[in-house]
Amino acid sequence: MRIRLRTLLLLLAPLVLPVAVPYLQWATVGLPAVLDVPQAVLDTAPPQGFPPWLRVTHYVNFLFIILLVRSGLQILMDHPRLYWNVHCTPGTEWLRLTPVEVPHDRVWTAKDDSRYLSPWVGLPGYRHTIGMARHWHFLSVLFWLANGIVYVVLLFGTGQWRRLVPTSWQVVPDAWAYFAHDVTFHLPPEPDTFHRYNPLQQLTYFAVMFILAPLAIVTGPSMSPALTNRFRWYPKLPGNRQVGRSLHFLVMCAFVLFLVVHVAMVLLSGFAGNMNHIVVGTNDGPVGVWLGLVGIGMVVAVNALANCLAWKHPRAVQHVAKAIVTPVMGFFLDRPEPVAEFRREDISPFLWANGKVPTCEQWKALAANDFKDYRLKVYGMVENPVELSLDDLRALGKKTQITLHHCIQGRSGIAAWGGLALAELVKVVRPKPGVGAVVFIPSAKGRKAVSSTIVSRCRTPCARRPSWPTR
Repeated sequence: MRIRLRTLLLLLAPLVLPVAVPYLQWATVGLPAVLDVPQAVLDTAPPQGFPPWLRVTHYVNFLFIILLVRSGLQILMDHPRLYWNVHCTPGTEWLRLTPVEVPHDRVWTAKDDSRYLSPWVGLPGYRHTIGMARHWHFLSVLFWLANGIVYVVLLFGTGQWRRLVPTSWQVVPDAWAYFAHDVTFHLPPEPDTFHRYNPLQQLTYFAVMFILAPLAIVTGPSMSPALTNRFRWYPKLPGNRQVGRSLHFLVMCAFVLFLVVHVAMVLLSGFAGNMNHIVVGTNDGPVGVWLGLVGIGMVVAVNALANCLAWKHPRAVQHVAKAIVTPVMGFFLDRPEPVAEFRREDISPFLWANGKVPTCEQWKALAANDFKDYRLKVYGMVENPVELSLDDLRALGKKTQITLHHCIQGRSGIAAWGGLALAELVKVVRPKPGVGAVVFIPSAKGRKAVSSTIVSRCRTPCARRPSWPTR
């Protein structure tokens, strides 16, 4: 792993300084006093106990956070580099989670750069499994969002918000007093969380719910090509896709840090009592501990099942994801046509290659003869089937488009794409009425020649599609 020193210092400062200041305060003026009942608590009358809906949403949130973190790490490992610039030029990354530097003496592709991740950590694990990881990530995020909406609605609809939302700025010094005692290991007496949170808990939970979670929601769609291609101004802002990707990663790290500290404090401040509160909603008895451990075991089982389904029944996962995720994404992101274009001076100095370099004999033969024998065959539901050479294609004209390229691995880059406009080819072949898709079939069979067959589905008749160049 490699991280730039300046970035490391900027990331460590918010963690180290708040810990160092209490020790300095302790050494000079002493630790601040902790009131038995802080003023911030006296200003409100929080409800007592945890209702069933809160306990259920808490558990569901835990389950989907784990799935999101695991699938998110797997996605990251397909391009284990994070940038603050949209061009993704090798050497400009602020964090590199791979020991490999991009070589300059050969083509270095996306598959070359992907890294192995243990299935104990990643979902589904192993190397270059980003497609399945994205299915699980998008499925999980929709259920996580739905659960969060239910939680917020009921929080403000039942009065439970008084337990979580500070109503006085006095909560800040009160929370600092608890924090200073905790980090210097002078653990103060804890209030019974069945009745109220201490000010540090209240402020932390509020920040996680109303700052951290919205940040995750906002930075996620910022990586969507549909969003950045639709709005001309968005990719040119400092908040480009790579900034969104980096912030999304940092938000994930913050969630993981919160989870670790949260669990540690649950153990230190009374494990049995805390489990009773959040699992069964009572203030005593051993039932909550055992049911809580069973619930944690179920989370582990669900994660194991997710890995099993990813490897043994991938088509089933894909079909479920298509049925649930595609309509939602289509409604919010896929409706507008991309319109963003850039200037020639915006072109990235480096563009990552995707797929694999062709190695089949048919490709080698075409390349040896400068592709003079290449033919583009257009047939099927067309009135004028044709077979065109490169010279024929050039004669039909060329369109150049400078646009922002996104790859599912996470990288991006601005490039000039040139070729025959598809609309011009459509004019030549004249599709028959009812045609709704254009299928691009590879000229040579096998993955060594081309990565996949591409199907372009038309929401409008093909002849009226935008004149994007065929590349």
